[in-house]
Amino acid sequence: MTNNPNTHIDTDLLCGIDNKELMEVPSPRCRLHRGVVGPLLHLCEAARDAGFDLQVASSYRTFDRQLLIWNNKASGHRPVLDAAGRPLDISCLSERDLVFAILHWSALPGASRHHWGTDLDIYDRSLISEDYVVQLTVAETIDAGPFAPFHAWLNDILENNNTGFYRPYALDLGGVSPEPWHLSYAPLANGYAQQLTESVLRERIETSDIQLKHAILDNLTEIYQRFVCVPLG
Repeated sequence: MTNNPNTHIDTDLLCGIDNKELMEVPSPRCRLHRGVVGPLLHLCEAARDAGFDLQVASSYRTFDRQLLIWNNKASGHRPVLDAAGRPLDISCLSERDLVFAILHWSALPGASRHHWGTDLDIYDRSLISEDYVVQLTVAETIDAGPFAPFHAWLNDILENNNTGFYRPYALDLGGVSPEPWHLSYAPLANGYAQQLTESVLRERIETSDIQLKHAILDNLTEIYQRFVCVPLG
């Protein structure tokens, strides 16, 4: 199942307001666009055959949930991290600098790919203890990290098999920090990405109760180019 980019997608679907395309998946437990469920289950089966236990840390996320994350960071109730993952003293930042610091790790509400149900954050449960708290950091996926073998296998699967999944944040392109755990189902996600224009996003931000609104709107063109426009799969 694919989205024809010429087919209109309602802006409520683009921005995480409407969830009519979603399905509940019992195992691995998550909520996804109905067109992603079959491909995910095939990927899980391939992972099991290779000795891994693919689980989903995050899947569909509403606009309101992303807004809560954003506002908590903007107000200092949730830490804002620098590029190395260290907490920043946000009292020393201008509003513009704070906006871009938050964007390095968290999507702007309305612009998160998780709004579409086509994207998910995954990990391998086979080699971690029951009390292990998954952090979703690059360090977990390389060298002696607990998920390094899983990601080495995943690298090969994504490169050599027609799963439909790809990593939209594989590289640091001057925007979002690399997220090797973030997979996107390209046959559907590409259509959403092509229709999430700057004007759609601007309208959504203007009507929202988001903190740092003026700084966001004043810099939205740069934000859109650096943090929203990523390579298609």
